[in-house]
Amino acid sequence: MSLSGKTILAVIPARGGSKSIPHKNICIVGGLTLVGRAGRIASSLPWLDARILSTDDEEIANEGRRHGLDVPFMRPNEFASDTATTVSMWRHAWLAAETHYNMHFDVSVLLEPTSPLRCTEDVERTVRVVVDEGAPAAATVSLTAAHYTPHKTLTIDERGILGFYLPDGAKHSLRQGIPHYYHRNGLCYAVTRKHLVDKGWVIDRDAVAIVVNRPVVNVDEPFDLEMAEWLLSRENR
Repeated sequence: MSLSGKTILAVIPARGGSKSIPHKNICIVGGLTLVGRAGRIASSLPWLDARILSTDDEEIANEGRRHGLDVPFMRPNEFASDTATTVSMWRHAWLAAETHYNMHFDVSVLLEPTSPLRCTEDVERTVRVVVDEGAPAAATVSLTAAHYTPHKTLTIDERGILGFYLPDGAKHSLRQGIPHYYHRNGLCYAVTRKHLVDKGWVIDRDAVAIVVNRPVVNVDEPFDLEMAEWLLSRENR
């Protein structure tokens, strides 16, 4: 089953190295590992032509296989370091998948395991903007809380004195006067082959925002795992 006649590749990136949480991608949230949750979502989407895991870790690879993901290669070290970019990793996975499956993929979606509260609707909304509306890229975002915006951000100088990040920051004591800002939540990215493989872009040019209006969490610190567990238990999924 294709989506608007496009060939679509899902890439789940999950390297083994993690400084904040060792082996973060196989931590368990809501009874499933983070990789398992991403794999379960990918496996539930019949219009995906391939679902691959990009990892440098054999334990993570085996966990991905258990949840329906192909592991046609082990990620080279140059794309698995702390300094490796998402673009380089994703481009490598895309081209390696085309070689492995002997097919051309028109579109790819990136499903980061560290965003475990995604649902199938998030992915389909994101992909539809690309395959049906002709956008070169789309990404899910969440509204940034007013107290985390540039207007509320403070600096501390070498004397320990507070200052405002924005020159006119002192004028924005009321939340209601602060414009809306958004941040990437990692639930889904979708791009065309030309946008990423040929040009090396993800959200650099003309990417459409897919606004998610519910609480989600991106796991980076141990507390985020606890928050994800709580949110999942509240939603019973």
